[in-house]
Amino acid sequence: MSETFFVTTALPYANGAFHIGHIMEYIQADIWVRFQRMQGKRVHFVGADDAHGAPIMLKAQAEHTTPEALVARIAADRPRYLEGFHIGFDHWHSTHSSENTQLSQDIYRRLRAAELIESRSVEQFYDPVQGMFLADRYIKGECPKCHAKDQYGDACEVCGSVYAPTELIDPYSALSGAKPVLRSSDHFFFRLSDPRCVAFLRQWLDQPGHVQPQVANKAREWLEGRGERALSDWDISRDAPYFGIPIPDAPGKFFYVWLDAPIGYLASLKSYIDSGKARANGETRTFAELLTAADTRQVHFIGKDIIYFHTLFWPAMLRFAGSPYRVPDNVHVHGFITVSGEKMSKSRGTGISPLRYLEIGMNPEWLRYYLAAKLNANVEDLDFNSDDFVARVNSDLIGKYVNIASRAATFVTRHFDGSIDYPAGTGELLGAAREVLESVRESYASREFARAMRQIMTFADRLNQDFDARQPWVLAKDPDQRAALQNSCARALYGFKVLTCLLAPVLPALAERVARELFGLERSLTWNDALEPPRRINPYRHLMTRIDPKQLDALFEPAGDPAVDTKTATQTRAEEPQATHAMPPGAQTPATLSIDEFKRVDLRVARIAAAEHVAGADKLLKLTLDLGGETRTVFAGIKAAYEPAALVGRLTVMVANLAPRKMKFGLSEGMVLAASGEAGGPYLLAPDSGAAPGMRIS
Repeated sequence: MSETFFVTTALPYANGAFHIGHIMEYIQADIWVRFQRMQGKRVHFVGADDAHGAPIMLKAQAEHTTPEALVARIAADRPRYLEGFHIGFDHWHSTHSSENTQLSQDIYRRLRAAELIESRSVEQFYDPVQGMFLADRYIKGECPKCHAKDQYGDACEVCGSVYAPTELIDPYSALSGAKPVLRSSDHFFFRLSDPRCVAFLRQWLDQPGHVQPQVANKAREWLEGRGERALSDWDISRDAPYFGIPIPDAPGKFFYVWLDAPIGYLASLKSYIDSGKARANGETRTFAELLTAADTRQVHFIGKDIIYFHTLFWPAMLRFAGSPYRVPDNVHVHGFITVSGEKMSKSRGTGISPLRYLEIGMNPEWLRYYLAAKLNANVEDLDFNSDDFVARVNSDLIGKYVNIASRAATFVTRHFDGSIDYPAGTGELLGAAREVLESVRESYASREFARAMRQIMTFADRLNQDFDARQPWVLAKDPDQRAALQNSCARALYGFKVLTCLLAPVLPALAERVARELFGLERSLTWNDALEPPRRINPYRHLMTRIDPKQLDALFEPAGDPAVDTKTATQTRAEEPQATHAMPPGAQTPATLSIDEFKRVDLRVARIAAAEHVAGADKLLKLTLDLGGETRTVFAGIKAAYEPAALVGRLTVMVANLAPRKMKFGLSEGMVLAASGEAGGPYLLAPDSGAAPGMRIS
């Protein structure tokens, strides 16, 4: 065995369910891993949840739970997706683990010893209500350039200007609504601009194979100080409160999530080895021995949105942390996935929910094949087109591949009792098999999956044409043509076995069935099984159905997203029927409504005249709303995000014609509108300056 691969995918953030982009990346890596294993290579394929950071801490607070409990709840749902799409990680771990704490602190100490960590005083906005420093995403205010309201602390979405949070006019905390104050704090920086780091990265990027050429070119732009994201030292610390790993010898300081997240790759591998699970994969070396072995290759599959971290910070951290840590051998970058040429949007019916795909009974291997047929080694976006999906799967997998076995096997079981002979010999067949095996092998190895699928289907076309030309249905009527009938069916079934070996990385479940049910093997297929002509088959059993286009209609119907915890959402609605929460990411999208239906909703500008806590309520604030001469009382579930005093005088939006609802705390006479998402919330909606209480929103 010449190589051992340590393979990872980007770690998903542990505050929500997998989306189709995750599944695409995992399928791509899984295909490559399965191919390598079919070549006899040992592969350790590990993943983990990225479990730290302020968004998880804030989401847990909003849900009145702990970050640990939130992360555990999300993690418990992962197997449904991974097993559902036949994604074979050897181990799944979490960055919130003892292994990640140990490794992160060790790497930090080594970088500090190498004089690559520096302490600097940083002035930041501080939320006096939340009691925390605010990242740019949690600061809003008026753009200093175009004066657009409610812009984030780093860039204006209206005019595109980039600025510092301190340049905002009338800044406020997006978490509490409070006016932030400037405070200084000592932060730790990784000195990426150090000449040692720059020299190493230039050398690493110049070596072919580490990253794709277009990725290397982009990284060099940053390295040389060009483009929109020039190289700079990296702030790797955050102040308490923060959900993360404590920095050694620095009370109240935590590692920024992007420092410990990639180290989570190593932590998952260490957990996998230390647990003994790796022994089942033939691995007897320790974590350190495996990483330092000359035959080990460290390979990462990531999306193009995170190449800055994976081609600059990550290699430099590992290089200067020293042995046993190793610099990545390959960072394979892919593009995004779109639907019919558009970015995914549930409201437009262009989003794909992986869980819905499985729940409506669609075959996961249809999607695996379709993605494989469109993936290549370049950093290109992949488009999911419904018509193309149906046509490609039905034509290639059913019309070409499965069709061979379903036709030829029937003749063999009926006329030869399942026995296969080769009256014309196997020399020509073996030559054709070797030829296609070698061409497809090269395509898989270089991640040119689309090319591999084209090569495979070209071979399938040849088999079908050969079978049709020999007309076994005619030969079967003539007893004197028995040898010719056997030969035509044997050629087809051997070709089918070759195709199954070639498709096994993409269609693992189907390949297992074919090996066991048709060819009678009690093990998985290997690459070299394609050079062993079958001598006997069992009766053919149906292998795969065609896609019904109606299934695609069901797939794109608006549906609930598993990222929303149903139990929690139901309880919130029951306790706070009039308290408005913005629809969480992926929550159920309503069916299309007409303009007349929309006009029935009376949306009004309201000024919060008074706000107070509600005795005995965990989530509610009592709001007195001024509608321009009329006042309403509304109970809103925003206690976790706002202090009552910070709300008084603010403008907001309310549903004025919602039927009053009697609650145990009093009568709620409307609903205020708010938004929430991965970054926390809820955040009250606010009209632009100039709006007045009582104005109708349309």
